[in-house]
Amino acid sequence: MTVFEPLERVGHSPLVRITTPVPQPHPGYFAKIEALGIGGLKARSAQSMLAGARRRGELRDGARIVESTSGTLGVGLAYVAQALGHPITLVVDSELEPAMRNLLRALGATLVIVDEPHPEGGWQQARLDALHHILAGDDAYWPNQYDNPDNAAGYHALADEIVSGLTAAGIERAEVLVCSVGTGGHSSGVGHRLRQLWPDLRIIGVDALGSRIFGQPATPRVMRGLGSSMHPGNVRYDMFDEVHWVGPNEAVHACRGLARGGFHTGGWSTGATATVAGWAAARWPGSVITIFPDGPDRYLRTIFDDDWCRRRDLLEPPHTQPHEIDDCEDPTWCWTRCESVRSPIGSVSARTEATAR
Repeated sequence: MTVFEPLERVGHSPLVRITTPVPQPHPGYFAKIEALGIGGLKARSAQSMLAGARRRGELRDGARIVESTSGTLGVGLAYVAQALGHPITLVVDSELEPAMRNLLRALGATLVIVDEPHPEGGWQQARLDALHHILAGDDAYWPNQYDNPDNAAGYHALADEIVSGLTAAGIERAEVLVCSVGTGGHSSGVGHRLRQLWPDLRIIGVDALGSRIFGQPATPRVMRGLGSSMHPGNVRYDMFDEVHWVGPNEAVHACRGLARGGFHTGGWSTGATATVAGWAAARWPGSVITIFPDGPDRYLRTIFDDDWCRRRDLLEPPHTQPHEIDDCEDPTWCWTRCESVRSPIGSVSARTEATAR
C-alpha cells in the first residue's frame, strides 16, 4: 500500500463527462469535480500561496494566518495550514452556512464573524475591514488571495491534469474553457496554462448577477463563491473571449438537474458554470471543459431546500439562452452574455472623477 503525506495529495480530482441536458440538450462536456479532490479546489491555491510565503520568508514557522473567506478557501487554507503547523483565523460573515462554520472550526480555524455588510462594498468589504483591524494588532500573515500571483500559479497543475485526462480519453485538445470568476485565481491559472498549449482556446468567464468584476455595479447577491464587489488583481481581463453573468434561477435549476441526471453537482459556482458549459457544448463543436468548484453538502438548506428557494422565487423556469449585450457596462437583469471584455478599472475611475466634478 502506498502512503502519501497530506500535501502530496492536494488536487488529483476526477475529470468526468457531463451529459445532463442543462440548460438545454447538448452533446456533453468535461468537468473537473473538485469536491472529490483532497482539500477541495482552493487547497491548490492555499498550498501555493503558503509555500510561496514560506519560501520568501514572509511566513515564519508557527505564525498565524489570517484571511477573508466565503467558505471554500477557508477549507483549503485550514487543510494546508494544519499540515504546515500554522494556526489560522478566518474572517467570515453571518450569512455563512452554520454547517460550514462548524466544519471550519472542526478543522482548527478560529472564526471572526462580521454581522453587517459594508454600505457600498457588501460583505466582502466588511470582511476585509475586519481583517485589516486584526492585522493592525497581530503579527500575522495575510495571503491576500485577491492580488497574490501565487493564487493563480497554484492552478497550473489543475490545467495539466485536464490535459492528461483528455489525452487518456483520446482527445488531443479542448476548444472551449468555461471558468467561474471570483478572485480570478483558478480562471487565470488554468486559462494561462492551457492557452500556452492551445493558443486559440476560447475562454469564457462566468460571473454572478450583481458582481462588479467585469464592469457591472455591485448589488446584493444571493449567489456566493463567485463574483465580487471589488476588482481583484488576479483577474486577467485580456484572457477572456466573453463573459456571462448567470442568475440564481439558472444556478439552482442546474444544480438540481445535475443531481437528478448525473450525480455530480454542487453549489452556486458549479450551477453557474454548468449552465454556461452546457450552452457552450450545444453551440460549438469540439471538446468543452469546465471546473465544478464545490460539492452540494453546504447547500442542502439553500439550493436544495424547496422552501428556501420558493421564498426567493428561485423555482421559476430559468432562461435557456443568454440575453446578449454589446458592452460589459450595459444593464443586466438576467443571464447575460457579452463578447467585448475589457478591464473596467479605468472606466470606473473616469466615472468617479466625472461624478466628483
